[in-house]
Amino acid sequence: MAEEVLLTKEGKEELEKRLDYLKVTKRAEITERIKTAREFGDLSENAEYDAAKNEQAMIEGEILEIEDKLKRAVIIKDTASKKGHVNLGSKVDFIDEEDGELQTYEIVGTTEADVEQGRISNESPIGNALLGRKAGDTVRVVVPSGITTLIIKKVY
Repeated sequence: MAEEVLLTKEGKEELEKRLDYLKVTKRAEITERIKTAREFGDLSENAEYDAAKNEQAMIEGEILEIEDKLKRAVIIKDTASKKGHVNLGSKVDFIDEEDGELQTYEIVGTTEADVEQGRISNESPIGNALLGRKAGDTVRVVVPSGITTLIIKKVY
């Protein structure tokens, strides 16, 4: 059985927009590039044609991947954070004792993880360690650089 793909409502909408863009806009662009490249003549030595066909294959692969993820998608419903516990979909404010900085992250499935956007995977060391915890908890986490201690300030 295929594994579930955990997504927020917004994450699912982003995937659907990307899929629509690839199917409608990008496919049309590539089809036009292939048509133009064919006009250059001999396809066996036509770099433009080869490049366009390669890009077409990559786009079709991405379309299949997104369609598969959407078929297996399970929307994260954040009920636990209302009770003050960290769950998928929760945002968490915590202080890393090592640097003393307040950090805020949303816990999401691996598909949506993007540290630069403040979203960490529930399968990452920190994301996994925070699950089920509440404000005031101190959590020791094994990270690639060693062990770090986090103090949870707020769950929302």
